[in-house]
Order: sequence, then C-alpha cells, then structure tokens
Amino acid sequence: MMRSSSILLLALLPLLLAGCATLGGPTPAQQAANAQADALYQRGDYQGAARTWDNLSAQSPRSNQGNDYRLRAADAWYVAGQHARAAQLLATVDGAHLHALDAARYNLLKGELALTHDPQQALAIAAMLPSTLPPTLALRAARLQAEAAGALGDHWASARARVRMDNLLSGKARQRNARDIERMLVALGVPALQKQASKLPAGDPMLPWLGRALHRLGSALPKNLPQLMRPAGTVITQGGGSTQEGFHAYRQIALLLPLSGPLKVAGEAVAEGFLTAYFNTAQAQSRPLLRVYDTQGTPAGALAAYQLAQSDGADLVVGPLARDAVAALFDSNPSLPVLALNHPDSTVNPPRGSAEFGLMPANDGTQAAARMLQQGIHSAVVFIAGSDNEQRAAQAFKAQFEAGGGDVLTVQTLPQGTVNYANEIRNAMPGLGANGGIFIAVPPETARLLMPQIRVARLRQPVFASVQVYGGSPNALDKDLDGVQFPDAPWLYDAQPGLPVRASLMHDLPVVAGRGARLFAFGMDADLLSPYFVWLQQHPGSYVAGATGQLSVDAQGHVQRTPIWVQFNNGVATPMAGTLNLSAPTQ
Repeated sequence: MMRSSSILLLALLPLLLAGCATLGGPTPAQQAANAQADALYQRGDYQGAARTWDNLSAQSPRSNQGNDYRLRAADAWYVAGQHARAAQLLATVDGAHLHALDAARYNLLKGELALTHDPQQALAIAAMLPSTLPPTLALRAARLQAEAAGALGDHWASARARVRMDNLLSGKARQRNARDIERMLVALGVPALQKQASKLPAGDPMLPWLGRALHRLGSALPKNLPQLMRPAGTVITQGGGSTQEGFHAYRQIALLLPLSGPLKVAGEAVAEGFLTAYFNTAQAQSRPLLRVYDTQGTPAGALAAYQLAQSDGADLVVGPLARDAVAALFDSNPSLPVLALNHPDSTVNPPRGSAEFGLMPANDGTQAAARMLQQGIHSAVVFIAGSDNEQRAAQAFKAQFEAGGGDVLTVQTLPQGTVNYANEIRNAMPGLGANGGIFIAVPPETARLLMPQIRVARLRQPVFASVQVYGGSPNALDKDLDGVQFPDAPWLYDAQPGLPVRASLMHDLPVVAGRGARLFAFGMDADLLSPYFVWLQQHPGSYVAGATGQLSVDAQGHVQRTPIWVQFNNGVATPMAGTLNLSAPTQ
C-alpha cells in the first residue's frame, strides 16, 4: 500500500509542479507569448496582440495574471477599433487588483469607452489620470481630454489638451492637430483670447498658439520681453583647462539656404554673413566642418537638402530661410537639431532640441510700444503704409501698448498713389495730447513725405518707427526724419564689439553697404547662435550679444531679439546712448 502511494505521488509530481508554476507566476511559455503579444502591439498588429492576450487570460482566468492579460487584450481590441469587444472584456477586469501603470491604463480605457455616450464622465476620468505617463498613453490621455472637452463645447480646454499633444505627434497627425488647435482658439474670438492670455504665466505653452490665433483675427498678443541678465560663453576654468559656459561643439554644420531661385539674393546675403562670422573665429581648429546646401527656395528643395546633409554626417542644420520651407522641415519631424532661419506661418512649434530665428517685423512694434511706455507715454496714434509687414508691426504695437495700460487712439493707413496725407493726419489728431506719441511703420520714401506734414500740422509728440524707416546707409534726404527713433541691429553702426567692422567689409562685399546689410548681420548671428541656442533655451535670462541685437531663446524655442535704439540727427542715423548693454560675443 505504501509502495503504491509512492508511485502515485511520483506520477502526480509533474502535474503538481506545473500547477505551482501557474499559481506562482507565468510559465516560460506564457512569458514568451506575452513578449510576442507586446511585439505585435508595438508593430501595430493590435488584433494579433489582442488574440494572444485573450489566449493567455483563458489559461488562468481567476489569477491576477489572467486579470492583467484581460486588461491588455481589452486595450489592444480598443486600439484596433473593436470597441464593443473591448468594452465586453473590460467589464471582466477587476480594477481593484491593478497597480501603477495597469491601473492608469484601466481608467484611460474606461474613459475612452465612455466618450461616445457620456463625455462628462470621460472628462472626469481624464482629470484623474496621472500627470506622468509613457508617451503613447500620455498622447491617448491628452486626446481623451481634448475630445471630451470639445464634445462639451469647451473649446479652451480642448485646445489646451491638444497643445499637450503637439510634441507627442509628428508628420501629418501633428499638422492636423495644429489646425484643430487654431480652429478652436479662433472660434473663441479676440476678447476671450486676450482674457485667457492675461491669466497665463510667462512661458506657458499656450501663449504662442494664442498669438497665432489672434493674428488670424487681426490682433496680436503682447510679449513678455526677455529679462537679460548674463551673456553666454563665460569662460570657466576646471582642472587646469577652460570651457565656455553653454558652448556646444558640433562636428559638422549643414547650412541650408536658397542659392538659386527667387530667394537667391537673400540667401547669398545670409550665407556671406554666416561665413564671415565662421572665419572670424580666432582658432581654425575649433571650427566645425561646414557644408553649404542649396534649397532652391522651395520646400521640396529644403527637404532634399536636409536628407543629403544628414547622409553627409551633419549633426546640426542651420536653415532653411523661406517660411514654407521651414514649415515643411518641421512637419517632417527632423531627427537632427535645427536652427531654422525663419518662423513658419503654420502653428507648429519647433521640434524638441530645435529653434527658430527670424527678423520679424512684429518685433519692431513690440519694442516701440515698450519704449514709449517706459518714457511715460500712454496715448498714441499709428500710421502704416498698408503692407502685410506693416500691419503686423501695427498689431504688435497695439497689443503691447494696450497691455501696458496705453491707449491706441487710431491706426491710419496712408493711401497709395498720393503724396498728401493731410486727411489721415487730421483724423489722428483728436485726443492726442502733449504727452502722447506717434508710431509709424512705413518705408523711407513714405516717411520723408509724412514727417514734414506731421510737423506742419504742429504735432510735436515724439515719433517712433519700425526699422524699415531706414534704408541701411546714409541718405541726404533723411534730414526730414530728424528726431525719429527706431530699433535696429547694432552691427550696422559698429556698436557691437567683437565683430568685423562694417566699413572694412564694404569694399569686398557690396551687400554690406545697402539694404542687404541686415540679412548679412542675420547670417552672422546664425553662426554666433548655433553653439548656444539649446543651452539658452534651458537658461532664461542668458543671451548671446549678436550683430542684430542680444539674442535669447524662450521655452518654446523662439529666438528673442533685443535691438538697440537709433535716432536721426542731422539726417544721420545714430545709436542712442544707454539703450543696450553690450559685451563682446564669445565664439
């Protein structure tokens, strides 16, 4: 009897051991199947993954492991578009026995399934989800909140959730999301957008989107002007050696510019400025390898140039120059860091690790408004010639001036085809007291006609202008502009130490003498900024002293430019003392 019992126990031992393996955790075969399901899910075969997890859950239906498998199967069925199957399976999952990420996945899936019939419940569940999730789940959580808020008619909350989605998307999905954000914000209207903007702290990721929506509505968003505290590139001594704070040494830079096509002249001016700064570096061995690529001034050319630069081994891309080319490159989700040389018209922000830098006309209006407010001027009239750039400058001026407590009495558009602006000046006069100011955004030819007529009308208020008021080189006719102040690039007046002297370059580089000088200075700044822009974004208050002004980078990757102030005296544009603390750029 005893011998028979022993034989029976030996026969049952493998079955008992197998049962212990199931009770104590997944068997090696189950672990392999689970890994296979994960791989199928990552490849996008959601139905295959769901079936595998279904099979695993059937092997141990009452265990915690089986509960986990049912959750993963329900999730995979939902992502595969089989929502009814997902809901049926989720109802069998015991949420009380889930922990950490599985608990978040369970709640997320409950919210997604509730969205179609109860968006209020879906929104409540979305608010309960953890703030830190893996990117895939974070994207779904933000989408859940966006769609639930949108279904409830809360465009602001929906747009804010979609802004969180922006950096989690790429390609066409990111473009569609950007259009949805702009559509929702535009639907709110100017007063609501301005009210929301006033509540947001500096650096809030919603602010750039608000600015673009307001621009679409013919308005603008006031800027938080950078508070510049210390220059980048401070030499730090460590262990007998020295490094420059914030400086990143790239091995190979690709410069993407239009060297043929309709933008050839502008591209060549920027290229000459970049190369001048590049070769101005004291030590040749510290320069990265530089390759220049022709984008032909088109989005397709820019994308082709980027691909070629990447295959050639570049680890930084500077450019392209055209707005549509920048938008196309950003939309392609580039893997290399990019310092783009314009701002795209789209609402897409630079990818992480990249930045955008441009000579924006709106910056002149912002700077003029801030300067007038600093001087105690709280009422103003605006004259523009009517181009898109002038309208942008006027919108930015109005937004900044009114945000600071000022009152823009009128914006007068000067008529084309006439030299008599008496009606526009007369319409601007009422209410403009002795302590008021005048802002003009017009080209030099128009300004030389407008200013004498302003004086004939006995308007003695100070006049501030956009940079386009000055052609970039001395002109005897500019005596009519005496007293007018405008923001400009310090290098044009040799007011920035450490850079090549403008006069010494004019003989060999004709572009330096005329209107192309600002593009040349812009090109120099692209080189000066390239080793620092990532660090500047991470260190608010730091700046690079460049040819076009002091350059800082905000949290969204937009380069902010603080110019100097210049005034016409006896027809000569002369830098005004005390408008910018200058220091030599470190390269």
